[in-house]
Amino acid sequence: MFGIGLPELLLIILIIVLIFGASRLPELGRGLGEGIKNFKKAIKSEENEEVQDEKNS
Repeated sequence: MFGIGLPELLLIILIIVLIFGASRLPELGRGLGEGIKNFKKAIKSEENEEVQDEKNS
């Protein structure tokens, strides 16, 4: 996975915990999850609009 091994992942997680604090991690995860969900929803709605436009033409 892009040359990132276990030690590198642990270091990244440690830095994130130090910057944001352990109490804010669930909040950040929830926000990230909602952002991904909204992005997928927007992509899906665009595809549906394109398919409907093709059917109407």
